[in-house]
Amino acid sequence: MTRRSLLLTSIAITAQPSPFPWPNNRKAALSLSFDDARHSQVDTGIPFLNKIQVKATFYLLSSNYTKRLEAWKAAHAAGHEIAHHTKTHPCTGNYAFAKNKALEDYTLTKMAEDLDTATDEIVTTFGVKPTSFAYPCGQKFVGRGANTQSYVPLIAKRFLTGRGYLDEAANDPAICDLSALMGTGLDNLTFPQMKALLDAALKDGRWLIFAGHEMGAIGNQTTNLEALAELIAYAKTNNVWLDTVANIGQFVHNNRKSTAPAAQ
Repeated sequence: MTRRSLLLTSIAITAQPSPFPWPNNRKAALSLSFDDARHSQVDTGIPFLNKIQVKATFYLLSSNYTKRLEAWKAAHAAGHEIAHHTKTHPCTGNYAFAKNKALEDYTLTKMAEDLDTATDEIVTTFGVKPTSFAYPCGQKFVGRGANTQSYVPLIAKRFLTGRGYLDEAANDPAICDLSALMGTGLDNLTFPQMKALLDAALKDGRWLIFAGHEMGAIGNQTTNLEALAELIAYAKTNNVWLDTVANIGQFVHNNRKSTAPAAQ
């Protein structure tokens, strides 16, 4: 090999990005998150997580959490993250349930009012200001046609993280937009399906954020807890950092060269 070839090889090697510095030499990160404050979460899911000492992120809707308030306060006291999912859960009007709260009919001003009302309620109820947000239906727009606008900037000003839904990849901690994180669907997956997604994150040192709804056995929009138990055991065996969206998001924010400012 010539001197020039050696030099080019050296440059190619040094140009490779270094693995993201996860704490304690972890190989990847995993957050479990669940939307809507469904009753099965406090009845079945949180007792399951408490038993195996795993903390998850719960994106709450006031229309649901106020019906089981003491149980949600107990979840917060146990160390689970209380996070934000809007006041009214607006989505595209193409969904029948959202026709009276369609994003196509929203403005940025109306969305900001929705966000701030829900935040005030969480602060009053739990004594904590949420730093994590999940986009209802994973949709990040208001308006329609030429008047369509992204409401990601509203989230960036109010929260450390904003999580999507039904995305197809884990987050690259070195470059991901914390206000528009990828959220991978968890409901109805088998353990082999969960494992394949985590293995892909492990391969590249990424942050996988699972997003589920109901918690139990088999059913519509339901995360199977037997499969989830296998996943958690696999994650622990393979040196994956398992923590809330807030904790991992703050670490990512603090430990990369270029980050957006944290929510105030």
